[in-house]
Amino acid sequence: MENQTDIERAPRNRLDGVVAVIAGGMGAIGQASARRFAELGASVVVLHRGSEDEARAFLATLPGKHGQVVASITDSAQLKRAAEQVKEQFGRADILVNTAGFTKPVPAADLEALTDELIDDIFAANWRGVFATIRAFVPLLKAAPDGLVVNVSSIAGFTGVGSNLAYAAAKAGIDVLGKSLARSLAPQVRVLTVSPGVVDSTFVPGRGPDFNAKTAATMPLKRVGTVEDVAAAIEACATTLRFSTGNTIVVDGGRSL
Repeated sequence: MENQTDIERAPRNRLDGVVAVIAGGMGAIGQASARRFAELGASVVVLHRGSEDEARAFLATLPGKHGQVVASITDSAQLKRAAEQVKEQFGRADILVNTAGFTKPVPAADLEALTDELIDDIFAANWRGVFATIRAFVPLLKAAPDGLVVNVSSIAGFTGVGSNLAYAAAKAGIDVLGKSLARSLAPQVRVLTVSPGVVDSTFVPGRGPDFNAKTAATMPLKRVGTVEDVAAAIEACATTLRFSTGNTIVVDGGRSL
């Protein structure tokens, strides 16, 4: 194995031989990232909790050899088994992308609507689950020649404006987690955070074309983001930004300015 204290980490154009695990891999950003990684030669493992048939059908559209593992990111035992399955099937994991999570729109001023149960669910999925996924895969990532974790956060984490206050706080926690782990897992594993603004997807219930159009009109680049914008940033973390760690890449069309 390459001496992990002397890795050049020069930019690269291909990901041949690399195994990328994508938590939330059947979501919009997860699938877009999987396509990009596969087109660059990586083997992709989608970690999801949905239909195996749907995941199998999606993976069949990608070039190369790929796999899937079924696990909930809020169940640490399932995550441990998922990591073991990846090791059995592929022998390694070089990249872990955390795209899984959920939210529910709650006005910031409506404190009563942000119930204890919803707060707990949001933190379990958007912070604890991300940490638990990293914890489960860290042994494989440390054994890789150039381990990488990419966490998908949100500009809500530093603007305080988003679908609800708990989601914003959880994403702020993800930003801090990325910085902390970038120090503690170095030099074997790099940790980067991709922070989107509004993205044209179904992630936030109730947001549609009208919301996107109104938001786009207020933004410097005059459009909301796409899943491809976010996936391109995730790809860059693995290819052109290999000498970066602990940083947050904002992909928001200038919305946070």
